[in-house]
Amino acid sequence: MSMLAIKYGAINLGQGFPSFDGPEFVKEAAIQAIRDGKNQYARGFGIPDLNIAIAERFKKDTGLVVDPDKEVTVTTGCTEAIGATILGLINPGDEVILFAPFYDSYNATLSMAGATIKTITLRPPDFAVPIEELKSTISKNTRAILINTPHNPTGKMFTREELNSIASLCIENDVLVFTDEVYHKLVFDMEHISIASLPGMFERTVTMNSLGKTFSLTGWKIGWAIAPPHLTWGLRQAHTFITFSTSHPFQCGAAVALRAPDSYFIELKRDYMVKRAILMEGLKAIGFKVFPSSGTFFVLVDHTPFGFENDVAFCEYLIKEVGVAAIPSSVFYLNPEEGKNLVRFTFCKDEATLRAAVERMKEKLRK
Repeated sequence: MSMLAIKYGAINLGQGFPSFDGPEFVKEAAIQAIRDGKNQYARGFGIPDLNIAIAERFKKDTGLVVDPDKEVTVTTGCTEAIGATILGLINPGDEVILFAPFYDSYNATLSMAGATIKTITLRPPDFAVPIEELKSTISKNTRAILINTPHNPTGKMFTREELNSIASLCIENDVLVFTDEVYHKLVFDMEHISIASLPGMFERTVTMNSLGKTFSLTGWKIGWAIAPPHLTWGLRQAHTFITFSTSHPFQCGAAVALRAPDSYFIELKRDYMVKRAILMEGLKAIGFKVFPSSGTFFVLVDHTPFGFENDVAFCEYLIKEVGVAAIPSSVFYLNPEEGKNLVRFTFCKDEATLRAAVERMKEKLRK
């Protein structure tokens, strides 16, 4: 869809990359690192200062104290953290449970690992976790549950009650949790909770995160995985043969970023709440059925009021005839039929871009 958007000159509200740059103090730290000669291979699991900064930030956010050298692994973006975790800890035939819709990297990497994938569908309007279905899906072969909160593409945040229920089932059945929390600072309507912070869960959880979403530096590809030593050992074996190490100067910049004052994160949330309001109110006025977005920078809508057969047909029309790009949500499901009525928009764009996209849709999109 992004290539089609370029071809037709469409405003891209599909792919989740900001149209604005990251903070100057973070970029300057990376530039200074380059000037200081930090340009060779970094330590495989992360430069010491970044590992310490990640541990400090994790303690501040969750209350958990982790060992920077034994329990923190720096990766080339969260996508590599996901890959290293799955390839390092999942054996062929292991069952892994996903909540659909899901980030497409999960399915791809699990397939590479030879896993047996089971999905549980989160359904609109609130995308609540069907706990009884989860309970009946877990078997003696279930190795892990993969969760993403705040959740791409729905904008859902897993509630404390849902996480407590998942945690109880994992402890009862000796199941691991892999949790992708890259949007943990983009939360609007409720508190973000890391499942690793719940009683009895740290020892069975890999918490994955990254710099890119919080600091609008997606091209830096700085991510990390936090896990107890016995799980860290496995994911590091895979990490060693995927990328070995991650960009040295960008790690230096990331260490500075993670020590940003609280005021940075408060302003980030405030700015994104304004952007969210512009897009969601605009989409409602146009005639979409808009579902709540409590976190991330995505909003999911039902496109069926406009009469198209499916999400792909609608998104192609939207690009070619209206000049706005969105993502067809069927790509986020194992069964595309489940997502054919939904499309995803992103609001990680400057306010002028969002307003321009809304105006194009108001002018050209008809029920």
